[in-house]
Amino acid sequence: MSLPFQRPAAAALSAALISLPALLGAGSIEIDDKAVISEESIAEQWKEFGHVIQDGDNPLLQDLWFLGRYHIQHHNTDGSTDNDAGWEHRRARFGFQAEMLDHLTIHAQSVSGSDFDPVYNGFTELWLRWQFSDLINLTVGQQKHRFTHDRNVSSRYINYMERSLFTNMLGLDYTPAVTFSGKNGDFNYYTGVFSNATGSNMGDAFTEYDSGWSYLFAGTWDVGAHFPTDTADFTASYLHSDANANATNLDRYNNAVAAALIVTEGSASLVSEVTAGFGSDRGDGVALNLQPGVYLTDNLQLVGRYQVAMSNDDAGLVAQRRYERPAGLPAGDFYQAVYLGLNYHLIGHRAKIMSGIEYSEMGGEETLTFWAGFRMFFGPDSNAPFPANSMLEGMW
Repeated sequence: MSLPFQRPAAAALSAALISLPALLGAGSIEIDDKAVISEESIAEQWKEFGHVIQDGDNPLLQDLWFLGRYHIQHHNTDGSTDNDAGWEHRRARFGFQAEMLDHLTIHAQSVSGSDFDPVYNGFTELWLRWQFSDLINLTVGQQKHRFTHDRNVSSRYINYMERSLFTNMLGLDYTPAVTFSGKNGDFNYYTGVFSNATGSNMGDAFTEYDSGWSYLFAGTWDVGAHFPTDTADFTASYLHSDANANATNLDRYNNAVAAALIVTEGSASLVSEVTAGFGSDRGDGVALNLQPGVYLTDNLQLVGRYQVAMSNDDAGLVAQRRYERPAGLPAGDFYQAVYLGLNYHLIGHRAKIMSGIEYSEMGGEETLTFWAGFRMFFGPDSNAPFPANSMLEGMW
């Protein structure tokens, strides 16, 4: 099997991308006998790319970012009954984030369809947040369901080409919501009410109320004092969904629970998460997701994943919509998959080359998927209520 892109092309692409801030005026780089381009200076420029205003003394506008992400990848899936292969423009999003009046954050992020079909496919996020204090933050608008640690980690930071099967089965998407979040000492909380309608027509999602509602509560505790590791965090969350036949979101289970322990030691990390769903006419389900990782060098990361899921219905588990189903993996009541990958971080998660291989089996059939891709983003780092960024990057 040939590689989806040749090494010279990848090297040229990487060099162009990490030099982009300089070319766009974020900082000049002169090359002569005495000037040397350092990786550190390029990385620092890229981290600030899109940061156009930072003025803490301005009473109106304190901070303004333009933001975006672009993910491209190639896959080749061989199944016991079929196969599927191809390139995919996996994600393309652009927008801005502004901090105003010392308490208000405005966030807008448009999205393209897969392979830019269509180029504009609505907004993934369009929300306002008012920070009353560290304890109380109110967010209103189109936003992300933050149920399960696996889902909460942004696609900018995930170490795998796709999230786990059970996470994707839950139907968690961006949708209109009213949420509260905050921090009190070592405890973070997140709760809210979500519409079960979503889609490219955000006006319908905001105004059509016949799809039902979801209610979510999640908490994160810093439990590092109780573990012989550098860091340790425990998260737990509960989800209730009143989905009906009109729902386009969170329409799988009436109730779901999840708990995860995330630990780090030096350059290594381990995420262990259990998720369960109940009250579906297609059976209940439970899944275990183990995600170990270690930085072999400052840039090269080795990651693994083992996931297993079970249902009390013969067809209670559905294969991944991408890769597995097109290659013939059927529905079933028992699923397991093993993933091994290498990620080369050019500038942390802001620019990285990813590769992976995953073996999965269900219903007496099996698939083997190879991936290679490039992912980049610019803009502010995640401010998610769960530990989503700092523990998964740069642990040397």
